Amino acid sequence: MKGLEIENAATIIASARLEGAIVTSLDPGIRPSDQKQSYLIQDRVHEILYEQGRGRLVGHKIGCTTPIMQRFLGIDNPCAGGILESGFHHDKGVLVHSSFQRVGVECEIAVRIASPIGFGNPKSSIEEIASCVGEVLPAIEIVDDRYDNYELLGAPTLIADDFFHSGCVVGTARSSWKDVDLASVKGSMHINGELVGSGTGSDIMGHPFRALLWLAELFEGRGKVVRPGEFVLLGSVVETKWVEQGDVIRVNMGQLGEVEAHF
Repeated sequence: MKGLEIENAATIIASARLEGAIVTSLDPGIRPSDQKQSYLIQDRVHEILYEQGRGRLVGHKIGCTTPIMQRFLGIDNPCAGGILESGFHHDKGVLVHSSFQRVGVECEIAVRIASPIGFGNPKSSIEEIASCVGEVLPAIEIVDDRYDNYELLGAPTLIADDFFHSGCVVGTARSSWKDVDLASVKGSMHINGELVGSGTGSDIMGHPFRALLWLAELFEGRGKVVRPGEFVLLGSVVETKWVEQGDVIRVNMGQLGEVEAHF
């Protein structure tokens, strides 16, 4: 895929985001055919959105890291996207329901990176990647089904558009994560006080930090770095739930704390 094709694909995707329009299938000449091309387009999408005032990149999301989400989307491998400053909220997010096409929420574990991972910083074990983590936090990912038919678009195009990502609400650490068995952490999601799903940390690739290892390897291969201070969402332990105006979402991650979003 040539530079002009990347630019054209990124312009179409970013323009749809900026205008609140539906993303349709890209023309064959600019449609990514593999994930390598997807991430090149994604990089340029982030640059365009930054130029248009959506803020800098403050982190990354990893989708399809749990069996429930792989079944839900019909995609059997992790996929990464970017988190922009304009969509990042702390502790209690208040969001405008009408600003989304079809808004959903996910129940996640997030980490704040303390030491760089990725290119030039190879990690091969959970213990090694853990040494790069500053905090482990509860989170809600805000996703938007802004596609005419995401099943027909295919994973490469979805990745180019940050794989449904629209924003997130990240909580405050309640206790030191080093005292917590992250694989056994129980996560639950309530909407308007009703339990709608639950899961455990081990649902995320056997251990949440395995998702972080996957991201580190992806960035290593791309010559890129996840920088200190950036956040990473590791994947949802609950199937995506679509929300209505007025809904209140609460995610509880046991010893890691809880977080809320209001629409």
